[in-house]
Amino acid sequence: MQVFKNKGQKTVKKVISTALLISFISINTMPVFAIENNTPSTATPKQFKSMVSKNKKNSDDYKFTYINMNWWNNFNDDLLNEYIKKAVLNNYDLKMATINVEEYYQNVKLQFANELPSAVAGFGPGWYKAPGSTSTDIGFGLPIIVQYEADIFLKNHNKTKAVKKLYEGSKLDERAAYISVVSAVGSTYFNIVNLDKMITLQEQIVKIRQEIYDLMLASNKEGLTSTADTVKANKALVQGQTDLIELKKNREQLLHQMCVLIGESPENANSLKRASLDDINYQIFVPSQIPSEIITQRPDYMRAELMVEKAGIDVNVAKKEFLPSINILGGALFNAGDLGSLFTTKNMLLGLGGGLMTPLFQGGSLIANLRLKKATYERILQDYYKTNLTAIQEVNDALVASKLDKEKMQQTTKQYNLEKSDYKFNEHKYNQGTISKLDLIQYQENLLTIEKLVAQQKVECMTDAISLYKATGSKPYDYVN
Repeated sequence: MQVFKNKGQKTVKKVISTALLISFISINTMPVFAIENNTPSTATPKQFKSMVSKNKKNSDDYKFTYINMNWWNNFNDDLLNEYIKKAVLNNYDLKMATINVEEYYQNVKLQFANELPSAVAGFGPGWYKAPGSTSTDIGFGLPIIVQYEADIFLKNHNKTKAVKKLYEGSKLDERAAYISVVSAVGSTYFNIVNLDKMITLQEQIVKIRQEIYDLMLASNKEGLTSTADTVKANKALVQGQTDLIELKKNREQLLHQMCVLIGESPENANSLKRASLDDINYQIFVPSQIPSEIITQRPDYMRAELMVEKAGIDVNVAKKEFLPSINILGGALFNAGDLGSLFTTKNMLLGLGGGLMTPLFQGGSLIANLRLKKATYERILQDYYKTNLTAIQEVNDALVASKLDKEKMQQTTKQYNLEKSDYKFNEHKYNQGTISKLDLIQYQENLLTIEKLVAQQKVECMTDAISLYKATGSKPYDYVN
C-alpha cells in the first residue's frame, strides 16, 4: 500500500509541476516605463540618443554615389557644392528614406526567421501537496519545445524572396529621394541667384522710373507734358515698386525653402551665401540625342521592374497556399524534486511528433486570394509600362527644353548686345544735345529689361540641365557616344 502511495505522489508531482511550468512559459511580461517629456521639439528624444549615435557611425560615401557629385562640379560653384553636401547629410526627408531601408531590411530578417526552427525554454519551481499526504513538497522543471514547419514546397522561402524585393525597392526609393532633393537644392539655389540679379536690375528700373516721373512732373508744371502722360509715368513707377516687392518676397520664401532642404532653421535664411549670377560659368554639355535605354538606370524604372517580380512571386505563394503544410514538434521536459537531479535521465521526458494539415474548405478564400494576386500582378505590370513611357517622356522633355532654351538664350543675348549698342549710340546723341535726358533714360530702361531676360534665360538653361540630370537618374551622359 505504501508503494502505491509513493507512486501516486510521484505522478501527481510530475503533473502539477508540468502544469505550473507550462503556465509559466506561456506568460509574456513587458515592463512599462513612464517618461516625462520636457524636451523641445527640435531636440533628439532621450530614449533614442543611443540609436542616433549608432547610426552616425555608418559611412555616407554611398549617398554621394547616388547623386553623382562629379556632375555638379560642371557649374564651378563651390557654394552650391557645399549646400548639396549639407542636404545629403542633414535633410530630414533623406534621413527618413535611409531609415526606411533599414525597416525593410529588418522585415527581411523577420520573414527569414519563418524558414528556421523555433525553440522556447523555461524554468520554474512548483509547490504541491499530494492527496492523502499531510506534507508539502517543491519540484523544479525545465521544459524545452522545438517547432519547425518543413518548407518542402518553398512557400516560406518564396515569401522571403518577395520581402527581399521590397527591400531592394526601398534602396531604389532612397536613391530616388537623394536625386530629387539635390535637384531641388540646385534649382532653388539658382532661382535665388536669379532673384538676386532680378532685384538688383529692378531697383535700377525703379530708380529710372522715379527719375522719369520727376522729369515729367516738372515738364507738366511748365505745360510741356500732358497730365495723362504724367499719370502714366506714375503708374509705371508704382508698378515697378510693386514688382520689386514681389521679387523680394519670392527670394525670402526660396531662402526659407533652401534652409529646410539643407536641414537648417529658416531663421538662418539671411546668412545663406551664394555666388553672383554673372560669376557662374557653367559648362554643361547637352547631347543632341540620348538613347531610350538610359531610362533603365532610373531608380523608379528599376523599382517598377522589382515590383513586377515581387508580384509574380506573390502569385506563386498564393498557389502554394492550396498545398498541405507539414509541422514537426519536439519537446523535452526535465522534472525533479531538487535541482541536483534535474538533468538526470530518469527525470526526463522526450517527445517528437509531426502533422500534416491541408485545407479542405476555406469558404473560397484561397481562390479569391489567388485571383487577387493575379489581378495585382496585372496592375503592377501596367504600372511598369506606364513608368517606362513616363520616363522616356521626361528625358525627351528635358532634352528638348535644354536645346531650345539654349538657342533662345543665344538669341536674347544677341538682342541684348544690339540694345546695348543702340543705347551707346543714343548716349552719344544725348551728349551732342540731339535727344533729351528723358529719352536717354527710357532707352536705359529698355536695356535693363532685356538684361533681365538674359539673366532669366541663363538660369533656365541651368535648371534645364538639372531636369535632364534628374530625368536620367543622375547620369545624363552615360549613353552618349
